[in-house]
Amino acid sequence: MIDFTNGSVFKLKKTNSFNNEKTISPLFVSGEEFIGEYQALRDFVIFTNKRAIAVNVQGVTGKKKDYTTLPYSKIQLFSIETSGVLDMDSELELYFSGVGKIVFEFTGSSDIVRIGKAIGEYML
Repeated sequence: MIDFTNGSVFKLKKTNSFNNEKTISPLFVSGEEFIGEYQALRDFVIFTNKRAIAVNVQGVTGKKKDYTTLPYSKIQLFSIETSGVLDMDSELELYFSGVGKIVFEFTGSSDIVRIGKAIGEYML
């Protein structure tokens, strides 16, 4: 499982398209739709209408990958922190039953409010 306590691993930036579609789409279940993709150096997170999928790319070649599924149905509460004038980063905190808190850090250019709205729509 991904070490979500290491914030530097997940300084995520929105991608312009679905760059990792070939890697992730085979994992999609019936009725699951792509919402957005956010990438760090090699690791990335895909948001769908059912869950977030965090992918930790491992090894020198990057062929080994760890996929962590975070279903919205298991979220107890969540928090978003928007970017400001001096603090350009934003955060998404998700609290899962049985797992605890998971934090994703985004660059200031990410639309954290849109992510929060989508999660709220699917978890409620």
